[in-house]
This record gives sequence, C-alpha cells and structure tokens, in this order.
Amino acid sequence: MSPAREIPFPGCHMSFPLAVLVSGGGSNLQSILDKIDSGALPAEVRVVLSNKPDAYGLTRARERGIPAVALPHADFPTRAAFDAEMVRVINAHGVDAKVGAVVLAGFMRMLTPEFLRAFPQRVVNIHPALLPSFPGTHGARDAADYGVRLAGCTVHFVDEIMDHGPVIIQAAVPALPGEGGDALAARILALEHCIYPQAIGWLAQGRLAIEGRHVRLTAPAAPAAAPLASWGGAERPYLVSPGLEPGFLPR
Repeated sequence: MSPAREIPFPGCHMSFPLAVLVSGGGSNLQSILDKIDSGALPAEVRVVLSNKPDAYGLTRARERGIPAVALPHADFPTRAAFDAEMVRVINAHGVDAKVGAVVLAGFMRMLTPEFLRAFPQRVVNIHPALLPSFPGTHGARDAADYGVRLAGCTVHFVDEIMDHGPVIIQAAVPALPGEGGDALAARILALEHCIYPQAIGWLAQGRLAIEGRHVRLTAPAAPAAAPLASWGGAERPYLVSPGLEPGFLPR
C-alpha cells in the first residue's frame, strides 16, 4: 500500500476557499452555501464558473454577491486552452495548488490532466450513483432502468478518468420496483445535499488522507467523531458511510 497523502489544511481559524464549477441549476452549490450560512461548513465560495452563460448556478452566485464567471467552452480553440483560463480565474480568486479546493457541482465537462495537476488532490465531484456502478451523465436513470434495488450517490476525488477517483463518502437509498429515473434521482438528490457539504467540510478540516484507491477519514480535534454510518428510519430509509456529523443530517 502506498503511503497516505495527507491533504494540508490552513487552519480552523480560516474559511476554506472554494471555486465551484457548474453547468446547470446549481442545487448542490446552493446546499453548500446553505451549510456555510448555518455555520456547519467552515468554507467560503470565492468564485463560481460555468461553461454555460445561462446556467442558473451563476444566478445563485450573483444574488449573493459571489463572483460569477461565464466561460463558454466553444470560445476556446482547445480543451487545454479552456482549462488554462479556468485555472487562471480560479487562482485569481485565491484557490491554488496549496489552498482551497475546486468543487464540481453538475459541471458537464471532462477536465484535462493539466487542470488536475494545477489542483492536486483538491478537485472533488458528486455523482448520482453508487460508483463504480453507472458512471456517466445519467447515473440515476441508468440505475432505475437496470432494475437495481439500491441506488445512491458518491462524492469522490477527481482523476483523469470519468467518475473514477477515490471515494470519500457514499449514500444509498432503496430503488423501488417500477420507479422511474426522475423519481429516484429526486430522492438521491436530497442526500447529495447532505453528503457533498459534509465531504467538503472534512476536506476543509484536513481530515482526508488518500491511500491508493482508499480515502481515510481521520479523527477530529474535538471529541465527537463521525459515526461509521448513518441511517434513516422506516419512513425515509437511507444509509451513508462514513456517517454524517451533526449539521449535515437530512431534515
């Protein structure tokens, strides 16, 4: 096993700077902002970028006074040129190779190796399926069509392969017979809004260590550690591992 790669944290007295990339509505961006507002997530969204100028995620940012930058990818001659401009903008807002993180919140573009090298082990994504099952654009719909009995979502570090990097946290819900992809996706989304801010919180606290394919969650400085798993009751069954901490549980 390779040595653990600890991800340094600048200190709990500071807000962890985030750059958020969106291509659509930005509901996961909103969940991150809500957890910041509640005090559960010690972070600050410094900039929101989108490859689509009409993405509602940009509107969410502008309404809060957060810099919102539209970079239509068709305006750039190559993927490398587009990603290089994103790196420049993100760096200009205080997120770089040593400080903060890049959060993909429904960003529908593959990132180049050059982009990932600019933010080593600092790019995270959420996917609406229990990876490695059902990677790609329609995770929940593909799971429903396949007839699985459990579905869910995954937060993972991003590498050069789509929906492939080391897993930080996963949440599962029952998939009901005959349930369509949209209904299943809606139930999964409710848990996305819990586990994504939780994973970013652990990253901000410097509590994640990558060991090959595995991500180890270290104990917090405070006595209350994350449970091994969280689960819902009969009315709203779910399973999350590692477990959610106070402030991130479903309402």
